[in-house]
Amino acid sequence: MIEFDAVWINANLATMNKSTEPYGAIIDGAIAVKDGLIAYAGPKAGLPAFDVLSTPLYDVAGQWVLPGLIDCHTHLVYAGNRANEFEMRLQGATYQEIAAAGGGIASTVRATREASHESLFKLAKDRLHALQNEGVTTVEIKSGYGLDLASEQKMLEVAALLDEHHPISIQKTFLGAHALPAEYKDNADAYIEQVCQMLPALQQQGLVDAVDVFCEGIGFSVAQSRKVFAAAKALGLPVKAHAEQLSNLGGSALVAEFSGLSADHIEFLDEAGVAAMAKAGTVAVLLPGAYYFLRETQLPPIALLRQYQVPMAIASDLNPGTSPLCSLQLMLNMACTLFRLTPEEALLGVTRHAAKALGLNDRGVLAAGMRADFGCYAISQPAELCYQFGVKPLRQLVIGGNICRLS
Repeated sequence: MIEFDAVWINANLATMNKSTEPYGAIIDGAIAVKDGLIAYAGPKAGLPAFDVLSTPLYDVAGQWVLPGLIDCHTHLVYAGNRANEFEMRLQGATYQEIAAAGGGIASTVRATREASHESLFKLAKDRLHALQNEGVTTVEIKSGYGLDLASEQKMLEVAALLDEHHPISIQKTFLGAHALPAEYKDNADAYIEQVCQMLPALQQQGLVDAVDVFCEGIGFSVAQSRKVFAAAKALGLPVKAHAEQLSNLGGSALVAEFSGLSADHIEFLDEAGVAAMAKAGTVAVLLPGAYYFLRETQLPPIALLRQYQVPMAIASDLNPGTSPLCSLQLMLNMACTLFRLTPEEALLGVTRHAAKALGLNDRGVLAAGMRADFGCYAISQPAELCYQFGVKPLRQLVIGGNICRLS
């Protein structure tokens, strides 16, 4: 007789594992957990014998169980908001006028630099709670609103504190090359040198899991991005990039050259870039929230990504300027309606493929040996999570084998 810490029965499992069945579905399934890991995930009829008197048993009565959702691209730690700019744009103000009035990313940098660890932690914790209530169990958090060593370190320290004190698992990404700070106006090369010097100090403190750059005309060039990637590679850190969002500079191909984890946004990605990503195993991270909020018209090359079998992840891109949308379930709907992904593609994008985009091979599917991260949903079929928005179908959430309280 096998010992389990807890067992869930009468569940329909969307394992998101490779299978002939859509969603890797197992009808009338069961999940058993031991020491924070999934010990069994399969048909209820195949569940090993266990002591039913001493083992907590949960009958989910036909609910669907999915792997814990993963938001693999966020800027979740920041202070302030830019609702005033939102209103100004709708009243006809240009980007230049907003910037001249002290707006844009500079306003977020000022607010974040001035904010304490405590205030940033509280703001970020509230955002994590909202994601947790949808079934999110892993979140990537980028720095990039500090743009100097002390402030970037503060953001990453807050992310580390969240990982320690919040149930959601946090991945920390250094995005020093996010924008050019005012003190380096017209001297981007010198700032990139500073970014490369920040990296070892932050990495030595255990504050960096990956390194990101904003490779774009309004961000940093391919040559500048290459310098940051080379510095990351020297430290053994994986890389990723905001790439091909507004133009095709070749940032995605650069990420692939460094065997990077992901290229994100990618609306202007061309076939050569797609081919390079496919060869390198680099994930395409789609960010429909930013596409929607900015009212973009250039769609990501979904057909090419399918043709080359590049894994597609979906993320919220939660940030105060271009995607102030704290909902991964909303992103599922947008990915289907705006980008025409199938519900199965979208759900893969917030589970298995999102895990790959973070370089994590211990989550994203329901299978023995994986982290016991999963949610139980009162839905009739998995596609319902993409179809309907605004209700709360999540009934129970398990992270690392522990049942989390939902609000």
